[in-house]
Amino acid sequence: MPRALLSVSDKTGVVELATRLASLGWDLISTGGTSRALRDAGLHVADVADVTGFPEMLDGRVKTLHPVVHGGLLARRDVPEHMQALSEHNIAPIDLVCVNLYPFRETVARPDVTDELAIENIDIGGPSMLRSAAKNHAAVWVLVDPSDYTRVLDVIAGGGDDQPLRRLLAEKVYAHTSSYDAAIAQWFAMRRDEPFPETYPLAFTKRQSLRYGENPSQRAAFYVEASTRGLGALVQKGGKELSFNNLLDLEGAMLATEPFGDEPCCAIIKHTTPCGLAIGENALDAYKRALACDPVSAFGSVIAFTVPIDEAAAEAIASLFVECIVAPAFSDAAVEILGRKKNLRVLEGTARWAAGDMDYKRVRGGLLVQDRMTVPALERSWNVVTKRQPTAAEQRDLAFAWRAVACVKSNAIVLARDGATIGIGAGQMSRVDASFLAVHKAQLAGHLTAGAALGSDAFFPFRDGVDHAAAAGVTALVQPGGSVRDAEVIAAADEHGMTMVFTGQRLFRH
Repeated sequence: MPRALLSVSDKTGVVELATRLASLGWDLISTGGTSRALRDAGLHVADVADVTGFPEMLDGRVKTLHPVVHGGLLARRDVPEHMQALSEHNIAPIDLVCVNLYPFRETVARPDVTDELAIENIDIGGPSMLRSAAKNHAAVWVLVDPSDYTRVLDVIAGGGDDQPLRRLLAEKVYAHTSSYDAAIAQWFAMRRDEPFPETYPLAFTKRQSLRYGENPSQRAAFYVEASTRGLGALVQKGGKELSFNNLLDLEGAMLATEPFGDEPCCAIIKHTTPCGLAIGENALDAYKRALACDPVSAFGSVIAFTVPIDEAAAEAIASLFVECIVAPAFSDAAVEILGRKKNLRVLEGTARWAAGDMDYKRVRGGLLVQDRMTVPALERSWNVVTKRQPTAAEQRDLAFAWRAVACVKSNAIVLARDGATIGIGAGQMSRVDASFLAVHKAQLAGHLTAGAALGSDAFFPFRDGVDHAAAAGVTALVQPGGSVRDAEVIAAADEHGMTMVFTGQRLFRH
């Protein structure tokens, strides 16, 4: 009789799996809560302790770590010496293992978790059985994912073997146990307050295949750390499948709106950087003001909001060709209106970072890991370095420009007025070029630059950027400071009667 060993924390589908195996003539072995669940369903189940002849001990820490279990899993059926050894030691083969592990991630995510409870949720026997079964996958079915139960049962019921499926299941096991161990290692590093351990374990789960990468010749897929946060937590309400570039732009859009919290804010993103960003009285107002910054570049953009979208906002957005729109919520009327645009992806939710999440950037042969950049309120680092103090209106514009420039690709310059960008210079090789571009874009869109505020993501290395801004009528600047020529830059601002604030924090975004 073939035998199956079932021991799961997540009992989704396990009764149905066991019931069908029993109907096909399989013997069932189980442990603890799984065996109770199967007996409650009326199934005949042998306890592991009865099979091994050794009782569970140490509060269940030792139950499946036994030669009778691992011999039954690891013996190669095509090697006579292996089968002879099983016979000599009265060990019967185990032909299927269904195991999922103690809920370590879920346990440590609880705010009240103790170290003792976390450690007790480190599974030992489960990974050992999975690894043994996966190593001998040619003869042992190994199940770690409830979504695989039905297809394995169908193969067994049909009398088939399906070695490619067996190999896929073994692959899933090693990916699963690797991910599990990575979570444990990360927890230990976190407990000693070490964000950069000697070995940096990463574990991501495939969310979806993508049509292609940045270009059609590149293959791509989307992986998530957890489906309950970040972009993986967004729910698509309409439109065609997301692309690689859509996801990149969505990240840029969420980055742009994040510093504004629940204040009505709209970011219009092209190639991961804003072509318009504004706050307003509501979603429609914020959208109109953001769009006014650069309506030409907004064609084919990704748009993010910090507040729900109603019918009025949806009608305005629907008049523009947009790739994606993301907001915390959409009214039924808004979903219907936006749904008329078949190519427009509509995503609902708030894609938050988890506390302590790091920023990763891939380089050839390695990975760069850093803290995520945060943009504290300007008032916390306010340092007016010029003779003239900013007016109340300039203070508001400087605070907005400082939050806005943090999401623009470096070298970055933002011109702002009344809570909206009017000109953006992004990704330039020199800061004076970024200043020139910001002014040029503003004037091209018909904005008056006189009286605007300017935000710079890093210090001005020379006074030329200040001179260029002054020529356009800019009256207030915010920048980190820290250049060897700060005195020269401050003197230039004073010459032009400008006010300038140093923050002491650089906001490069490469």
